[in-house]
Amino acid sequence: MTTNNTLSTDERPPHGPFVAGDLVLLTDNKSRRYLITLAEDDAFHSHSGVLDHSELIGNDEGCSVQSTKGQRFRAMRPTFEDYVLSMPRGAQVIYPKDIAPILILADIAPGHRVFESGIGSGAMSMGLLRAGAHVTGYEVREDFASRAEKNISGFLGAEAMERYDLHIRSAYEPLDLEDIDRVVLDLPEPWQVVPHLAVSMRPGGVFVAYTPSITQAMKVRDALTLHGFVEGKTMEVLNRSWHIEGQSVRPDHRMVAHTAFLTRARLAAPQST
Repeated sequence: MTTNNTLSTDERPPHGPFVAGDLVLLTDNKSRRYLITLAEDDAFHSHSGVLDHSELIGNDEGCSVQSTKGQRFRAMRPTFEDYVLSMPRGAQVIYPKDIAPILILADIAPGHRVFESGIGSGAMSMGLLRAGAHVTGYEVREDFASRAEKNISGFLGAEAMERYDLHIRSAYEPLDLEDIDRVVLDLPEPWQVVPHLAVSMRPGGVFVAYTPSITQAMKVRDALTLHGFVEGKTMEVLNRSWHIEGQSVRPDHRMVAHTAFLTRARLAAPQST
C-alpha cells in the first residue's frame, strides 16, 4: 500500500516568494548579517545605504538586491541557527552547538511534557517547541520572560505559543507539576531543583543540566545520585570550523570551544534505588 507523505501547505515551513511579515536574513559581501521583518512601505537602513522592503517582497529566497549605495545583499529566510544568533537578547543564550545535543540527550519528541527553567532569551525553549514538546517554563526575571516570549512567537508563530506555559517563579522551590517527561535546566544552582524533580518527574524521565563550570556539574551529579537518578553522564561539545578555499585547507584560527558542560541522567523507579 502506498502512503501519501506530502505535507499540506499549512504544514510546510515558509517558502516561495517573500511576503510582508516574513523574517529575512540579509548578508553582505563581508558576511555581515542583518535580521529584518518585511513590511510594506518600510526600509532597511545601514551604513551601506537604504534598501526598500519592496525590493524583496515578491522575490524568491536567495535573491540578490542592492542598496542605494551599491551594496549588494543576499536575502534568505533565517534558519533556527540564524535566528538564535541574530535575535534580540535580554540574557546570554544557549548556543546552537549545545541546543542540538541537548535535544538528543533529553530525547525530546512530539507530545513530551518538558519542564525548563532559566529561560533567558528563549533559545532553548524554541528548540524544545520546534521538536513538538509541551513546555512549562519557570523564569525569575519578568524582563527575560517577556523577551523570550517575543522571540519565540516571532520565529515559531502563535501555534507554538499554545504549547508554552511560562511562569515568573523560582525552580528552587517545590514545583506545582507532576508526571514530567523531560527536564532541561540552565541555572546557577541546578542541584537545588533535583529534590523537587524526584517527586515531579515520572520514572524513566530524562534530566539535562547546562552548567558553565565543572564544579557545578559535580554538584549536580552528587544530587542526582542522592535522589534516585541513574545513568548519569557529563560531556561538553567543541565546535571547530575549517577554512576551505581552493587548495588552501586548514582549521580556522578561531573555534567555539567550551561553553558549558551538559549533564544527563534518568529517574529510576523508587523500588530500584
